[in-house]
Amino acid sequence: MSSQPIDLATALAGFDAIWSPRIVARINDYEVRLARFSGEHVWHAHEHTDEFFLVLDGEIDIALREEGGERVVTLPRGSAFVVPRGVFHKPSARAEAAVLLVEPAGTLSVGDRHEEVPRHVEVTTGHPVRNGGQP
Repeated sequence: MSSQPIDLATALAGFDAIWSPRIVARINDYEVRLARFSGEHVWHAHEHTDEFFLVLDGEIDIALREEGGERVVTLPRGSAFVVPRGVFHKPSARAEAAVLLVEPAGTLSVGDRHEEVPRHVEVTTGHPVRNGGQP
């Protein structure tokens, strides 16, 4: 990881793949990831960790399967949300959005349990950001 400041706009400009997160920083045992969302992800759950979402640009929906049924949380730009561990969820975006995620290092993008993964969703633990996000 870089010992220099990370310019998130530069890091985002370094890739255009959707549902393919880039690791921009590590904090203890956690990774800060940037991702581009467009269309639908896959229903999945992370059994042992919460998942933090911060929308940097655009708007996303996160569908949740909870005890009382399904609901959708809409996050406009600047909004944050935490999906609790073990809760099935499916992020989506009607138009492209940029999202910052915080998860333990090595967390799969499709969780520990998931439905069939569509071809446009990459199963990954993240990729290093190119040039460290430096201008």
